[in-house]
Amino acid sequence: MRMLAVALLLTSSGLAAQSNIQPILPDNGRTAQGDVAVTIYNNDLALIQDRRELTLPAGRSKQEFPDVSARIRPETVTLSGDIGIVEQNFDFDLLTPAALMQKAVGEQVTIVRVNPATGAEVRERAKILAANGGVVMQIGERIEVLRDDGLPTRVIFDRVPEQLRARPTLSITLDPARGGRQPVTLNYLTGGLSWSADYVALFDEAKGTMDVQGWITLNNQSGTPYSNAKTLLVAGDVNANTNRYRYQPPPPPGGMVRAGTETANRERLGGFYLYPLPERTTIADKQTKQVSFLDVHGAPARRGYEYRVGWMASSDEPQSASTAIRFLSARDGGLGDALPAGTVRVYQRDARGNPQFVGEHQIGHTPMGSSLSLKTGEAFDVKVRPIVVQRTRVNSDRWKTSMKYVLSNAGPKPVTVDLIQDGLWGDTRITDESRKSERLTADQALWKVEVPANGEAEVTATFDTRY
Repeated sequence: MRMLAVALLLTSSGLAAQSNIQPILPDNGRTAQGDVAVTIYNNDLALIQDRRELTLPAGRSKQEFPDVSARIRPETVTLSGDIGIVEQNFDFDLLTPAALMQKAVGEQVTIVRVNPATGAEVRERAKILAANGGVVMQIGERIEVLRDDGLPTRVIFDRVPEQLRARPTLSITLDPARGGRQPVTLNYLTGGLSWSADYVALFDEAKGTMDVQGWITLNNQSGTPYSNAKTLLVAGDVNANTNRYRYQPPPPPGGMVRAGTETANRERLGGFYLYPLPERTTIADKQTKQVSFLDVHGAPARRGYEYRVGWMASSDEPQSASTAIRFLSARDGGLGDALPAGTVRVYQRDARGNPQFVGEHQIGHTPMGSSLSLKTGEAFDVKVRPIVVQRTRVNSDRWKTSMKYVLSNAGPKPVTVDLIQDGLWGDTRITDESRKSERLTADQALWKVEVPANGEAEVTATFDTRY
């Protein structure tokens, strides 16, 4: 159904405040929040610290805190100050036309129909019988369905149910040590707030440099805006049992070749880095906001090529090598910073000087001083064909496998390809090879193969393995 026009007729029994309830409402009418500080973590978690001024009566009273997060974790609520909490309730059933109609089932409402020709109104009292995909009502002795047939129709409700709130509201029964006006800080954890890092890199292959702009991307899906908030971002995943059954996406693949050992010039807390935004900001609900945090020009970078071969992998035709951008996050000769997890998008200027997108890659949390190789795509001109030449049994538990790797380059410049043979076991021996390899790990061997412009190169190797 299209949205019906709904008029609310509020009687004295509707939204009248009880004498012991004091809504904390702002002078500007926009938000009831006070001085807000927001700490956002990477794993759909945020800490809200909301400092408000309360005038408390002596003795026990019920206070309402509108404009808290719609995804608040009520069990995490605390109040600073010499105030005892007796009871708290979180009202998140929000006032909407659909919710109002659902709550009116079994109640009397007024149906107003307007004659489009004359403008005359006809009012009838009706009892709402059901509101399941449509509204069924009883008017006198007849049963009707409230139709959306284009005729001007509206429903007038006698009152707003107490359990429906215009905004997410936390109600707390307090027992303060003293009455009077005093500041109180409301602290709670909430879901729906997250952040990530996004990087825009402009690679200059001729100069061997790269300009990098880093952006913090904030995302608010908590159901509540946070106005003029102090915002602090925490890089790292804190343990929080928000929902043990919630799907946890795998970590980004990353591109870290070697982890750095340098300490970045940023505030740290425990094992995490802190990224405070330089100015207060308003984080609107259902909004994505970006703030710059990194701006580096002329960092050394180079293009590289890589091809990984699975154990016993043999191809009938050449396969493209991966193309990658390689650089450091080191203080000297690099970006000079710790890099929060995010996506690096790489651009390169064409012959006309226009920057063109050439690929992207996700990175994990990367300490300063790390070596990175970010795969941006598959090379058009650089191909590799692995071939199993021969495999023979040496004895009951040893095999000899001969491999050949043919590398080709159709480009006008020579390239160096990192040829990596995966799947080697710890006791695997390379008994013969045409080029000297480097054992990266227990199950990886690396050859750095120079492939001439418009030419080919070949690597052969013989492996002694248990299987």
